[in-house]
Amino acid sequence: MLSGRQFKTAIYEELSRIGKAVASPSRLELLDLLCQGPRTVEELAREAGLSVANASQHLRTLRTARLVEADKNGLYVTYRLADQQVCAFFLALRTLAENRLAEIEQIVRQFMEGREPMEPLEKEPLLERVRQGAVTVLDVRPRDEYIAGHIPGAISVPLKKLEQHLADLPTDREIVAYCRGPYCVLAVQAVEALRARGFRAVRLEDGVPDWRRRGFPVASGEDRDEHQGIKSA
Repeated sequence: MLSGRQFKTAIYEELSRIGKAVASPSRLELLDLLCQGPRTVEELAREAGLSVANASQHLRTLRTARLVEADKNGLYVTYRLADQQVCAFFLALRTLAENRLAEIEQIVRQFMEGREPMEPLEKEPLLERVRQGAVTVLDVRPRDEYIAGHIPGAISVPLKKLEQHLADLPTDREIVAYCRGPYCVLAVQAVEALRARGFRAVRLEDGVPDWRRRGFPVASGEDRDEHQGIKSA
């Protein structure tokens, strides 16, 4: 039988496994990416700027802490979050850091310095405007992430394919671009490119995990994407 002290020590030791697993900038970014949907090791490595070997090592650490799971299909290993509580944990950690660490705001300000204002929009009015066809919503993440989950009515136009679809975008309404969340730069780059070409474009800070956390609906599948042509939402 455990003593009271042995019991508490054992419990806190187990809790510390989670802290140790996420005590790495790279592993936090991998969790952020996996909040978007399952990805292969190769895809995660590319998006996080890691070697495949390094990404695999970080993912094994996350798996040991039971934060992620993996499936092997032939030569490829696909990772996914163990469940949505892991994404909720990541978002809660991000929010805590934003509230407690002034350095985060300073870094964001430095990144945005010299760029035109890109204020976030109110979420519920935006959703209503999407439903009414008042704006065009672009999901500029990679296509697989769009298929895994996207804002209803959004059109999949990955940033790398934006240039080839500019002629298809409407010029008579506002364009709202979003990506993975407030620290993803894809939407920032998309808005800069669109504004430089005369479009009225704004950035939505929220990504799909944020959208879902707010209780808003999330769609999945290929119902609206670049392969069906660009249409206003």
